[in-house]
Amino acid sequence: MRLFTALDLPPDMLLSLESLLAALRPEAAIKWSPLDNLHITTKFIGEWPDGRLNELDAQLEPLRFREWLDIDLHDLGWFPNAHAPRVLWAGVDGGPALPAFAAQTEDALTGLGIAKDPHGFAPHLTLARIKNPVPLQRLRAKVEELQKTPIGHFRAAHFFLYRSDPGANSSIYRKIRTYPFELKS
Repeated sequence: MRLFTALDLPPDMLLSLESLLAALRPEAAIKWSPLDNLHITTKFIGEWPDGRLNELDAQLEPLRFREWLDIDLHDLGWFPNAHAPRVLWAGVDGGPALPAFAAQTEDALTGLGIAKDPHGFAPHLTLARIKNPVPLQRLRAKVEELQKTPIGHFRAAHFFLYRSDPGANSSIYRKIRTYPFELKS
């Protein structure tokens, strides 16, 4: 099974993102992320055997991050760049706490043979993927227009282990474990 850890988005944030996506979708025929697939990946694990799920759980369970993760979503951008984009994303800012949490997660999993990301942690929210060349002029203009629009803010108090399965139109993400933070009073 293919796995990753991620932060989930609360319902009010999904409503804000639905409004944003409604403004963007008509501008290009690309592969838009379904609203219920939106999440902030903290560690991509990759293929993992079902029979070793308990080992993975044993490494993730002790990650009791001791503070809220205050997350701001803002700005829009392209991976790898605007001239040859493969992904349209919304920016994620979690202050120093979010990269610290992602590093703890990565460090906890290296003992199981899960490699560290050679590119480092780049928090983002994937809004769309561009698999085939299509006209993007209108979408680029709309992205530029909405570039500095704040999307919203939320506090995360849990992280999740997700399973990703191929679907007809997009991957299907299923939460298979929930890990609450151990918040300071």
